[in-house]
Amino acid sequence: MAFDFILMLTENDRTIPEARARLDEALEGGVRHIGFKDVGLPFSELKGLADAIRAAGGRSYLEVVSLDEESELVSARAAVELDVDCLLGGTRPQAVTRVTRDHPLRYFPFAGRITGHPSVLEGPEGEIVESARRLADLEHVHGLDLLAYRFAGEVPALMTGVCSAVGKPVIMAGSIDSEARILAAAEAGAAGFTVGTAALAGAFPAEGPGFAAQVRAIMGFTARGRARSTAPRRLALAAHDTRKAHLRAWVIRHAAALRGHRLVCTGGTGRMIAEAAPQLSLRRLQRGSHGGDQQLGALIATGELDAVIFFADPTVPHGGEADLQALSRLAALHDTPLALGPSAADMIATALLAAPGV
Repeated sequence: MAFDFILMLTENDRTIPEARARLDEALEGGVRHIGFKDVGLPFSELKGLADAIRAAGGRSYLEVVSLDEESELVSARAAVELDVDCLLGGTRPQAVTRVTRDHPLRYFPFAGRITGHPSVLEGPEGEIVESARRLADLEHVHGLDLLAYRFAGEVPALMTGVCSAVGKPVIMAGSIDSEARILAAAEAGAAGFTVGTAALAGAFPAEGPGFAAQVRAIMGFTARGRARSTAPRRLALAAHDTRKAHLRAWVIRHAAALRGHRLVCTGGTGRMIAEAAPQLSLRRLQRGSHGGDQQLGALIATGELDAVIFFADPTVPHGGEADLQALSRLAALHDTPLALGPSAADMIATALLAAPGV
């Protein structure tokens, strides 16, 4: 996630009755990450909502608000049956992951001690950070949901502490109702944030009236936040053999901007980059001919990449043409930026790797 805005079609921790109609307005506003709760509408209507988000090319989120274990497990089973992309919230990961571990959804439980309804985050900062560390160490936990602005202490320090303590994405949730709070989440290293009630109430300054205008305004604030984001980006790098030298040159040219970000490479490309720029954080997959391209495709499908840079040579036949076609299809399906040459890769670097505040 490259600091994403997740619109929640919820109010006071319940899915709003007019969620399906509001979805059309949300899509008009340009948002792609859309969520709801498992309470507030009949299951059949929630299923229709999840299907509509998917049909529109969006990514769907269900957030748990249950306080007891049985209700939380009901929510987890609902997430599986609704086939959502992400399950947010909840406080019982050991129980929930027994339900979700064999499903492709990504699971982001709450860090810290959660009480009440609407939920609040309690406890000292150190206790919450330690909770985040323990959760992030669990195999089937893919990230964390932090009720940052439902915390009574120093919120920016808490957000920074949690994001610095874990190597998985952290989504900020709860009472984000201003540009200042969005920018603070980005500067702390958040991978994304949720807004629900505030957008429905028209809390953000917008170009005009209406829900779509609210969404567009928040999208604008998100873009500003992304430019200030301190969260490491996750980029895939690959190249045809005849373009490896071009990719090597591109990496060396952008080495300072790439430092601190997480690079994923197919085998031969990864070895080349490790030798050319040993200061970069690099994860090597199999060689392309041995399944590396399929591994990259799996990372796109699960939302684990912010962009793919694949320097392709269209002038000569390649045994991996089908693999590149498959990657292109997945990138389009999951709305992941794909650069096939240096100019497009430069644009990705400018958009995703700019230093905070630039």
